[in-house]
Amino acid sequence: MRRANLILKETEQITAVEDLTAVFEAIASTQVAKIKDKVALAEEFFELLWKRYTSIRVEPGSRITHRTDSKKNDRGVFVIISAEAGLSGDIDQRLIETMLFDFNRNTTDVIIIGSHGANQLREMGIPYVRFFRVPESDTYIDVSPIIEAISPYSRIKIYYEVYVSLGVQEIKTIDLYSNIRDMGQAVDTEEDIITAQDTIFEPSLDEIAEIMEKGMMSLAFSQAILESGLAQSASRFNAMASAKKLAFELVLYHKLEYHRAKRSESDRRLREVLIGIKKKKHKRAEQTR
Repeated sequence: MRRANLILKETEQITAVEDLTAVFEAIASTQVAKIKDKVALAEEFFELLWKRYTSIRVEPGSRITHRTDSKKNDRGVFVIISAEAGLSGDIDQRLIETMLFDFNRNTTDVIIIGSHGANQLREMGIPYVRFFRVPESDTYIDVSPIIEAISPYSRIKIYYEVYVSLGVQEIKTIDLYSNIRDMGQAVDTEEDIITAQDTIFEPSLDEIAEIMEKGMMSLAFSQAILESGLAQSASRFNAMASAKKLAFELVLYHKLEYHRAKRSESDRRLREVLIGIKKKKHKRAEQTR
């Protein structure tokens, strides 16, 4: 059996880990509440922008959701939104596995967002053309560099994690243009049509529409990043809760082992004392003969 002082030292280290996981668990819980509010606000802003866009864009064939065949690049692109760091369980691993099921490197490029996913792709030997860090969700999410990188592609698929509940997170795959169209169809667009015949546009109508299209793409992408962050925070909460529970159980086991070791050491010392007393008695008895 190990010495009691070594067991006590290990118990103190595990207790520190237990306290640390409790802190991470609390932080993840706070992040879940914050990001859920941001997702709801992003949906409201998209609805407002879509109403304005459809009111000025009267030619359906030139709208953003119908222009995919005008792109220059015949290749498709998979955009993977992973976590910036670890401690979020196996959700990023499941994300990569889902992407690999559809991936063909001869027809598709990969753009990865998040250091954790990028590290996993490198370990698997899967090439990617661009890497971006996850934008900070506590401030304005600037996705313009990402939008610029994916805009030349004719097919854009986004793989990211979604929040179902605190205990359940799933992997979602969307086509960016189709997703924008679906989001727009869910909006009540009872807006008066604005045309160039009855309104002066500065700059031109096409330029305004293009700016709004980029804004909607950015909003749709930002929402995917927010939803992914929400799922990652929930997954991190679950991972930290499990780690804290395991650490608590290990502390209990080590405390039991520590008391056993202390009792064993006490019994050993008692036996040594008794043996010493017995030897002295035996020696004294021999001297009196």
